[in-house]
Order: sequence, then C-alpha cells, then structure tokens
Amino acid sequence: MYIEMQDETGRVSEEMMLDIERLVQSAAKRIDKEDKEMAITFVDNERIHQVNLEYRGMDRPTDVVSLEYKPEESISFEDLGLEDEDLVGLMDEFDTYIGELYISIDRAREQAAEYGHSFEREMGFLAVHGFLHINGYDHYTPQEEAEMFGLQEEILTAYGLTR
Repeated sequence: MYIEMQDETGRVSEEMMLDIERLVQSAAKRIDKEDKEMAITFVDNERIHQVNLEYRGMDRPTDVVSLEYKPEESISFEDLGLEDEDLVGLMDEFDTYIGELYISIDRAREQAAEYGHSFEREMGFLAVHGFLHINGYDHYTPQEEAEMFGLQEEILTAYGLTR
C-alpha cells in the first residue's frame, strides 16, 4: 500500500509517522487492500474543525475525519463521452486510490489522557479506525460496530498497541 503522509502541525515525529505507516500497512494486509493508495494528514483542532464542517456538516472539532473516495460518484460517464455502464468494473480494477484521513493530534492527546493509554496507542487507533472507514466499515448498527471494533482491536493488538 502506498500512503502519502503530511504533518500540517509540525508536531508529529518522523518515527511516529513511520510507525503509523507500518500499522496501516499491516491493517491493509489484514483486509487484503495492499494494492491501494491513500493519504493521511495530521492536523490541529482548528483545522479538523474546518474539515469536519466542510465535509460532514458538523460544526465542531473531532478526532478523525475519513473521506472515502468513490470513483463512481466522482466521474460521470457522460462527461467522459461514454454510455456503457460495464466500464464501471474496469475502472474499479485500475483505480487504487481509496481515500484520505485527517487526524487531529490535539484530540488524540486529549483522548489518550481521558482513556488512560499512550498517545501512540490513540494515534494508532485513530489511523486504523479511519482506514477501516475508508474501506467500507462502519459502526451504525450493533452488528457493524461489533465487526469493525473487533477488527480494529485485532489489528492493534497484533501490532502491539494495547491499552
């Protein structure tokens, strides 16, 4: 998996960025998404507030915003001069970009203190949580929550990021 990372805060160490990259790589392997691409941007509370408002309509800061890329919603066949809907499968086969995450390091620090675990654990949790969201996992129903949170915990534990 190719992961583009950017630290808008200047407060995330190279070591932590590499660790998060390795963690997300292991999550990608776990759900068979090793051939995909994504982006992770580390931001402060002010910036994630803006992102949350712009993309989710929520006027408050949050810990992670996951933006799943859906090519079928981005490209109109008519815009491309095409009419054959069979090309959707072909486009999916060649499209590797799955989305992007914005992670608030401010919220990660606050939540690590609140939950009584390390900042590294919280950053890892947010990265895996967001990664699973851009791969179609959700937690709106009890069944979805059990599946997603169970998988998150498996990935974090296998990587050594326990509570």
